[in-house]
Amino acid sequence: MKILVAYKRVVDYNVRIQVKPDGSGVVTDGVKLSPNPFDDIALEEALRLREKGVATEVIVATIAPADAQAHLRNGLAMGANRAIHVVCDQAIQPLTAARALLKLVEREAPGIVLLGKQAIDDDANQTGQMLATLWGRPQATFAGKVDVADGRATVAREVDAGMEVLDVELPAVITTDLRLNEPRFIKLPDIMKAKSKPLESIAFADLGVESGDTLKTTHFAPPPKRSRGVMVKDVPELVAAMKAKGLL
Repeated sequence: MKILVAYKRVVDYNVRIQVKPDGSGVVTDGVKLSPNPFDDIALEEALRLREKGVATEVIVATIAPADAQAHLRNGLAMGANRAIHVVCDQAIQPLTAARALLKLVEREAPGIVLLGKQAIDDDANQTGQMLATLWGRPQATFAGKVDVADGRATVAREVDAGMEVLDVELPAVITTDLRLNEPRFIKLPDIMKAKSKPLESIAFADLGVESGDTLKTTHFAPPPKRSRGVMVKDVPELVAAMKAKGLL
């Protein structure tokens, strides 16, 4: 069985985001880019399933500009067997990403598609669900534990009321939560081996994907700066200050 892992490149979570002076977007020039943390968890889980003998091949795929090959090599160094790079110079929205991934699914016929539950750049939390719907297959989101046996996946997920366990028939789409695992550390020999692993590039236009980008962002703005705190002597003074600000 193959496992396809969607592996998005995002601005590193340690970077302090800066908005461009003209408000047209976020500054990315010279900014560190890294794998989406949730996608690293998805890849780690795919590798663990392969190590258990559940899967025979793990494929990482990304939709990104031409300079994203180093990002895919990171996934190969982590342990993926091969990589697919859908070359696209424009940022795309979740529905278009899901349609592009569906084309790869139709070509590769994986038993499981693993994705992070969301990407930390847009926090949309939509691509996995859209892919499952387009594919017409079951989905299990926010996975905290995954067991696969006899053509089915048992997925434990955290919900507001506690733990929920889903039993889904494969093939299926699974999205990963933070508690699922801790991604492994990449060693230097694995980085060297990754250079010889297969990495296929496909032009986005060659997939024949219909765009699902229907949202248009008109302006970006940083959050307002927090004002300095004010010390008050007692509760009546606090109440008076809140009334003066129209909070009471």
